[in-house]
Amino acid sequence: MVVGDNDRVSSSHELRSDGIERPLTRRLAPGSAFYDEVMKRHEAAVRARRPTYRDPVSGYTVFTARFLADRGYCCASGCRHCPYAVD
Repeated sequence: MVVGDNDRVSSSHELRSDGIERPLTRRLAPGSAFYDEVMKRHEAAVRARRPTYRDPVSGYTVFTARFLADRGYCCASGCRHCPYAVD
């Protein structure tokens, strides 16, 4: 199944081995100006068991990888922290 940004879903229910810890580089590059802040917010939300965090750049609400993994499937919407899609 092909989804946005040419990402491929490993399977509808198979998580990437690093899917909870690492966002897709195409959606959040490690060298980007706000990478550390985004990751800090993501990790805090996961620890607090919140499904989302506020993006420091856009102000949008972003789903955490844990929430997306617990949902059990890829929705093919291009989520930053999709634990199913692969780079």
